[in-house]
Amino acid sequence: MLIDSNAYIGHWPFLKLDYNTPETLQGRMKEFGTDVSVISNLNGIFYKNTQHANDELFDALRSKSTYRDRLIPFAVINPVYGGWRDDFKICTTTMGMKGVRLYPQYHGYDIAAAPCIELVKMCRDKGLPVAFCLRMVDSRTSSWMDLDKEWTLKDIVPIVKAVPDARYLIVNVANSTALNEEELNLFRKADLLIDTSGRNITNWSGLFKQFGTNKFCFGTHSPILDYFSGLLRIESLREKEADEKTKEGLRSGNIKKWLGL
Repeated sequence: MLIDSNAYIGHWPFLKLDYNTPETLQGRMKEFGTDVSVISNLNGIFYKNTQHANDELFDALRSKSTYRDRLIPFAVINPVYGGWRDDFKICTTTMGMKGVRLYPQYHGYDIAAAPCIELVKMCRDKGLPVAFCLRMVDSRTSSWMDLDKEWTLKDIVPIVKAVPDARYLIVNVANSTALNEEELNLFRKADLLIDTSGRNITNWSGLFKQFGTNKFCFGTHSPILDYFSGLLRIESLREKEADEKTKEGLRSGNIKKWLGL
């Protein structure tokens, strides 16, 4: 089984995207043998009211029964926008979304700000995971209107420290994974997964030693990144780096257990 933890529908204002609808995403999933994808709507990063993006995602997934069976929706919530608590309630009850994605850099708040901590605690109390992305696109080739600062793994530490008993998904780890011993212990104890889409997910022996084999899962960051690299990082593991049981955990076992599927 193969579960993609990090995929999207929607548009990016500075980049033409292909395979960015439920239908075309499912085509890619079929091509590469992916059974289930966790998805959110890119439009929520740029809409002033993120709930419009969640409405779009909800309507898209209701349009075909196969979407509901194979696509797991995460809501985009902005905790510094008026009415976000109502958005959270609607997304997690009426719409049945299975997690929340937060974009502090794009929505203009600190990751350890009180509203963000409140939202993460609300997710924790409902048993919902919270996803953070370290890099959406390569800042070296992006528009001057886009962000020019990319996060490292260390930038996630403040929220994990503030709410250590929440569930976290960290995707597209494209920059440094360096943490001090205290921070490493925090991450080891946390209910946390890191996807394979980021370019810094390559030194598996070191990463497994630091975090453990149960802290990683397959992710594509599709359609922004190519679909295959995240999977190739798993399939190219040497036998001395990962046995078949470990690989199966990376393909689907870790996130299947994490999401309660």
